Amino acid sequence: MTFVLAPAFDETSEFLCDLTLCEARLQLDARYGWIVLIPRRADMRELEDLSMAERLVLMEEIVLASQAVRAISDAIGLPTEKLNVGALGNVTAQLHVHIVSRRSDDAAWPGPVWGHSPAAPYSSDRLEKARAAALAVFEEAGFFSAS
Repeated sequence: MTFVLAPAFDETSEFLCDLTLCEARLQLDARYGWIVLIPRRADMRELEDLSMAERLVLMEEIVLASQAVRAISDAIGLPTEKLNVGALGNVTAQLHVHIVSRRSDDAAWPGPVWGHSPAAPYSSDRLEKARAAALAVFEEAGFFSAS
């Protein structure tokens, strides 16, 4: 079977790059530094669907994406106070992991960001800053080349 991205991700996020296991996507909500990791495996719904080796890779990619989220947040002027990591899947069942930068002054604090309120769109210049910051982290780690 072939990996197919759930349509909901195309509507709410933008492709950043492919990591070893996951497709990394920038969540399109300018209020938060936010990356979604989607393992590029067919029919994955739960963490337990991944092999042990894949789960280890996923954990390393979560840590890397956390660094990228911090870089995004700094680039858009919303430095991270706390990182939230979650694999919910109640709305979109395809296995995915959210890495979200949180601040005590953000719109949803201290509750969850999921379903809190409509996303705030990025301006084109802020979107480019966010993308560039994330890709610089991934490039430094050897997962992306700007050349």
